[in-house]
Amino acid sequence: MLKPSTLNNKLRVLLIEDDTIEVMKLKRAIAKLEMPHEIVEAKNGEEALDILRNRDSLPDLILLDLNMPRINGLEFLKILKNDEVMRFLPVVILTTSSNRKDMLECYKEGVAGYILKPLKYDDYVEKISTTLNYWSTNELIKG
Repeated sequence: MLKPSTLNNKLRVLLIEDDTIEVMKLKRAIAKLEMPHEIVEAKNGEEALDILRNRDSLPDLILLDLNMPRINGLEFLKILKNDEVMRFLPVVILTTSSNRKDMLECYKEGVAGYILKPLKYDDYVEKISTTLNYWSTNELIKG
């Protein structure tokens, strides 16, 4: 398992996920990996847009589930990518949907990555570690 580097930046991550168990799983993985990242939670796209209206504390990375009530992940993504400031925020889809149509549509809208949630917890932790290590070493800009 990859350990976070002390040279990596602390990320502010917006997790948009309606499943409480998935939120707990991500927090548990980050704690297990001893990562310093700040996780901000939104239960759906509407709640996420409310959080993002505060332009002074935009996240460095958005982890987005596709299947949610109210505004689903794809609808949220389209709104985000049409905004002059927020379009530059990297969005990584974190979903159970292996539907090729969903994947193509997300990439068409400009996602930075598409990650399938694995069934095994250790595989999930490995994917979260790899993803957050990558984005914490990446040079990020705010729109």
